[in-house]
Amino acid sequence: MEQKDFQAALERHESLIEGIRAAAHDLHASVNQTYGQGLPYSYHLDMVADNTMRYGHLVCAQESDVLPLLFGAYFHDSIEDARFSYNDVLKTAKGYMDEKQAYMATEIVYALTNEKGRNRDERAGEKYYAGIRATPYAPFTKMCDRLANIAFSCSGTDSYNHRMREVYRREEPHFLAAVDPHSPDIRFQVPQEMVDCMAELLAG
Repeated sequence: MEQKDFQAALERHESLIEGIRAAAHDLHASVNQTYGQGLPYSYHLDMVADNTMRYGHLVCAQESDVLPLLFGAYFHDSIEDARFSYNDVLKTAKGYMDEKQAYMATEIVYALTNEKGRNRDERAGEKYYAGIRATPYAPFTKMCDRLANIAFSCSGTDSYNHRMREVYRREEPHFLAAVDPHSPDIRFQVPQEMVDCMAELLAG
């Protein structure tokens, strides 16, 4: 979509997007999930959604995909961290969009849900990334999530920020290779603008 058309769609759906945002905030607050060292998890969700709004025009194929994109951003950790099931996500999504859109949104969330594993590498192994590469908009949403985490890790000077910045720096080549299916279908693409932003943040 053209950027102006994407922004216009965001404005037309503003009330629904705000409802999705509030529901996601409430869900993660209900399980007392925090981000970093004591921030509410909504801080991270808003950063991911902000990236979606900033770069979404580069991958969005049509206006009907705007709500699934934003829902995926706000609910991407709901199964992994907030005790939601796949059906919980689908039911929630159907409260904001039609059945086809809700399915697309739920598949994004499911694709971004880590596998069972004993450590970071096992939880985000090849099966995990294969699922992302096979799901429309999941590579993009994962990039929005990673950019949010990297930006946060580069924004502070405490031990948590420093440690995670080094983790993301070490993982960058593998992550970029694993997340991008190099598909001609725009819905699966990883925008170069986001890759460049990641490199700039990690080089700082």
